[in-house]
Amino acid sequence: MDSTTGEWRLRLDIAYDGTDFSGWARQPGLRTVQGVLEEVLATLFRRYPPAPHLWVAGRTDAGVHASGQVAHLDLNDAQLRSLRRRGDDARSMEPATLAALLGQRMNGILGADSDVVVLGSTVAPSGFDARFSAVWRRYEYRVSDVDGRRDPLLRRTTVRHPVALDLEAMDTAARALLGLHDYATFCKPRAGSTTIRTLQSFSWRRDPDGVLVASLQADAFCHSMVRSLVGGTVSVGDGSLTGEELVRLRDERMRTGAFLVMPAKGLVLTEVGYPEAAELAGRAERTRARRELI
Repeated sequence: MDSTTGEWRLRLDIAYDGTDFSGWARQPGLRTVQGVLEEVLATLFRRYPPAPHLWVAGRTDAGVHASGQVAHLDLNDAQLRSLRRRGDDARSMEPATLAALLGQRMNGILGADSDVVVLGSTVAPSGFDARFSAVWRRYEYRVSDVDGRRDPLLRRTTVRHPVALDLEAMDTAARALLGLHDYATFCKPRAGSTTIRTLQSFSWRRDPDGVLVASLQADAFCHSMVRSLVGGTVSVGDGSLTGEELVRLRDERMRTGAFLVMPAKGLVLTEVGYPEAAELAGRAERTRARRELI
């Protein structure tokens, strides 16, 4: 518990099929992941207002999926204790036990066939902030070309490309884009936001089923950056661009029609990385300060 606020911070690990969501962030009149989960929280704590708010590591766009999303929420002591089940012994009052119960209760309300699931609910370490403490985000993108198996069970998470793609050329082009750069070429501009990012890893592989999978990791991604990077390297793979041309386009730092922004359905947020517990608060403080400066 934070002694200054009297609140418990909990970490939620979340997975969802983004097909029927209008992205993560709550929007009036639209079904979003945040909206659905916060409605569940409002139901759980209707007798203990105010309803908790969720803060997320990465606000995914409409149609984007997640297997490793992270969010946090703050509960006051009464809210946390309200999760105790009638008849439980004293050990059930342990904060870790009550935190785990939150995830179970949320999944119970969501239902067995829900397209969003709470994978875990834990008491967060001191200083933890799902968004500002993160040091990297990792995504994967799936593309099936003519050599990939057409699997109807994966149609919601895999994009079909009509021609053969050169895996080696795509992988080489991806690695040439790494580093600290201004990625304005690959980002939709947003007022007050920077497009300078560190792309820590970007590679392509072909899985046993023949599907091509891109893996990307960065300190953070700006709007549409992952799908644009994938689109650029797919254009290299089908011969529309060379790797050298793609690097040149990056360095021009201007939006371009030379390649497509890939569809949302092939993209999955797979993992968010955080520093050691002792460094969480400092990391959050530095990141928040940079964002405020921008």
